[in-house]
Amino acid sequence: MSAGDWAAVVASIVAAIAVVGLLFALAALVRTLAVLRATVDELHHKTIPLVEDMHSTVRQANSDLVRVDALLESAESISGTVDSASRLAYLAFSNPVIKALAFAGGTGRAVRRFRRNRER
Repeated sequence: MSAGDWAAVVASIVAAIAVVGLLFALAALVRTLAVLRATVDELHHKTIPLVEDMHSTVRQANSDLVRVDALLESAESISGTVDSASRLAYLAFSNPVIKALAFAGGTGRAVRRFRRNRER
C-alpha cells in the first residue's frame, strides 16, 4: 500500500467517525426536540384553561367596574342634591334665624336693663 492509499484509508476512517459523531448529535437533537415538543404540548394544555379563566375574570371585572361607575354616578348625583338642598336651607333659614337670634339678644339686654332699673 502506498502513502496515498493510507491517506485515503485514514480519511475514510475520519469521515466515518465524523458521520457517526454527527449521527449521535442528530439523535440527541431529535430527543431534545421530542422533549421540547412534549413540554410545549403540556404548556399548551395547561395555559388554555388559564387564559379562559383570565378572560372570564376580566369580563367579571369589567361588569363590576360598570356597577361601580353607576354607583359613583349615583353618589355624585346625591351629593349634588344634598349640596343644593343644604344651600337652599341655608338661604331660607339663615336670615330668619339671624333675626331671631338678634331679637332674642336684644330682648335679653332689654330685660337685664329693665331689671337693673327696677332694682334701683
